[in-house]
Amino acid sequence: MAVWGVLAAGLGLVVYSLLSYLLMAHAPDRAWTVLALFGPLLAALAVAGLARRHLPTLAGCAAATLMLVLVWQRGGVDLNRLYVLQHGAIHALLAWTFAFTLRPGSMALITAMAEKVHLNPLTTAERRYTRSLTLAWVLYFVAMIVISVLLYALAPWAWWSFFCAVLTPGAALAFFVVEYLWRRWQHPDFSPVSVQRALRAWQQQANPSTTGRPE
Repeated sequence: MAVWGVLAAGLGLVVYSLLSYLLMAHAPDRAWTVLALFGPLLAALAVAGLARRHLPTLAGCAAATLMLVLVWQRGGVDLNRLYVLQHGAIHALLAWTFAFTLRPGSMALITAMAEKVHLNPLTTAERRYTRSLTLAWVLYFVAMIVISVLLYALAPWAWWSFFCAVLTPGAALAFFVVEYLWRRWQHPDFSPVSVQRALRAWQQQANPSTTGRPE
């Protein structure tokens, strides 16, 4: 992925985050707010399901869409809870995806991805680091869920909206930056990887039928 592509994607994420915050803070019960927040997620899952012809994913997207339509038509439902549930469900799914690979005898998710993008075999120290990094991401996702629930229960809705739409992507970006700096300091021989190769490794990890190292 070219630099301009990364910058464009980052700018789009910033714009979407600010728009989401304004919609949740000032019009949480409007139809376009529900569409803006749930639409991209469901569309991405549906596209992934179609690409892999994965019927459970397609069925889940259809069920979630139907639930949203029924909730909207019924009315009288606290839509804010749906937003909190969406935020928590995404992080819970990510936490489970990472944690599942930490079982004894299994290869950690980030270790497996590193094996795909690095030409040289990982050293013992690098394997230990990538496994610890996988655990760190699990703890991060769980912490985001806890903070989300506490803010929803104890703080004004505008605070939670700001946390979800602005601080959540900002925290993830900060995690990546801090981890990169720490890795360059602790493991200078751990060669950096381009965004394109990292994305290919993620796709290969999600689709085991894909073989070979990314070029």
